[in-house]
Amino acid sequence: MKNIIITLIFISITVGFSQQNDKYTIKHLNECNDELSNFGTTFYNENQMIYASPKKKSVVIKNIWYPNNQPFLELYIADIAEDGELVNRIKLNEAVNTRFHEADVVYTNDKKTVYFTRDNYYQDDLRADEKGMTHLAMFKADVINSGEWTNIVEMPFNNPYFSVGHPTLTNDNKTLFFISDMPGSFGKTDIYKVSINEDGSYGKPINLGIRYNTIGREMFSFIGDNDVLYFSSDARGGLGGLDVYAIELNKDNQPVALAAPINSESDDFAYIKKEDYGYFSSNREGGKGDDDIYYFKELQAIDFPCNQIAEGVVTNKETGEIIPYAEVTLLDDKGIEVDHQKVGRNAKFSFKIDCKSKYKVIGSKENYSEDNEEFVSNTNLKLGLDLGLNLNKLDKTPNNDPKPNSPVTQLQYDSCQNALDLVNNIFFDLDKSYIRPDASSELDKVVRIMKRCKNIKVSATSHTDSRASAEYNLILSQKRAQATVDYIINIGGINSDRINAIGYGETLLKNKCKDGISCTEIEHQVNRRTQFEIFNY
Repeated sequence: MKNIIITLIFISITVGFSQQNDKYTIKHLNECNDELSNFGTTFYNENQMIYASPKKKSVVIKNIWYPNNQPFLELYIADIAEDGELVNRIKLNEAVNTRFHEADVVYTNDKKTVYFTRDNYYQDDLRADEKGMTHLAMFKADVINSGEWTNIVEMPFNNPYFSVGHPTLTNDNKTLFFISDMPGSFGKTDIYKVSINEDGSYGKPINLGIRYNTIGREMFSFIGDNDVLYFSSDARGGLGGLDVYAIELNKDNQPVALAAPINSESDDFAYIKKEDYGYFSSNREGGKGDDDIYYFKELQAIDFPCNQIAEGVVTNKETGEIIPYAEVTLLDDKGIEVDHQKVGRNAKFSFKIDCKSKYKVIGSKENYSEDNEEFVSNTNLKLGLDLGLNLNKLDKTPNNDPKPNSPVTQLQYDSCQNALDLVNNIFFDLDKSYIRPDASSELDKVVRIMKRCKNIKVSATSHTDSRASAEYNLILSQKRAQATVDYIINIGGINSDRINAIGYGETLLKNKCKDGISCTEIEHQVNRRTQFEIFNY
């Protein structure tokens, strides 16, 4: 008979420490931790918590998970003491705890339904792939008045060939988030979501995309107050191992790493929070055993970056016609240039800006008088601006450009030689080379142009800001250029001999932000870019 090997791909194992600062105080728990692996807390009610812990070793039944030589995990419920300790623990009933792994629980608001993770064991059948490996699966159960779980059913997207687990629910209980390595994942494990329909059925699982997921592991998601998603990742350049991140689900921003002492050089994960306190798990130095559970108090709220889009169009003040190829400059409240764009044929411009900040945008073109507009960003996601340039009375035909809708203009603006003037720069996050969601529309534009203009070849030239060493930035810029090219080749279907990747590091900064000069994040962002040029026509 084929041997079955149990693989729990989401559990991290090692040792544990504790610290405090002006943002958090943390406490290592004594009652619930031991020399084994304890982790993954879930609020049951105001005074109780559920977590996973290995069962006691048996001399009769082989209940050891061989990768860490520890017993399989079971679910326990414990009381929350005033000091955050988890006391008076009781193992959940046998309908929940099988002789294999159980972990990670989330209840609906009415406490009548629960979702949880288990080895893919259902109706006395332990399912495995063709190599004999059993992955994780997700299950749903009804909760009766006594608190016991009944009517356990498997989720419809479980599969013997990949793992599904670590559930969490949105605050309205209409969407279930989970972790999986199913086909279509960006990395080793990704965050997915699936809608819960009114009739109890489920939609199709959706990958949250590259704003959330990396080439590494995204794990242990939890949705807290104000629709903030907390999760752990090992591929975002944090303090080390798995680090805890937070992101506002309904806003267009990037994940923020939580400060120490929540994050450490070890694995930090399974973060949950209610109001200003919560729990997380870690294998940091100073713990009792492998993964240990820690209690924390939040002293200072997370400072989420607030980014907005200021966009608009350049027009002729007299006629209202658009003015293609005008120059648009963005200045901060001190008059320092933050960004600069040459608009394309549609005369539209778009800048990424900070919230609650003052800016000035200036439009100009040869033979036209300048126009400018001052504005203050606010809580809206997009700010519409309209720059109207007056035609210089001394020259009614600036640059000999015909009117935008004339046949000659159509030919000129459609010229393949000038086609990339329509493409804006794409930008990258600090110390990252992955393609952001906001870049895809510009890259798709490059693809369309190259498919229409089959005789052009394109250079993707990438740059960094001045932070880190020049040598490191040169390598990073080449990675950014190559990621850009890979998208155009692999997603766009462009032949690889028509586009090349060139990295310039920090050698071509667009503003004053050199080494030793203090700059805002928006000013640094201007330099973390890829530009496009035609190198063979």
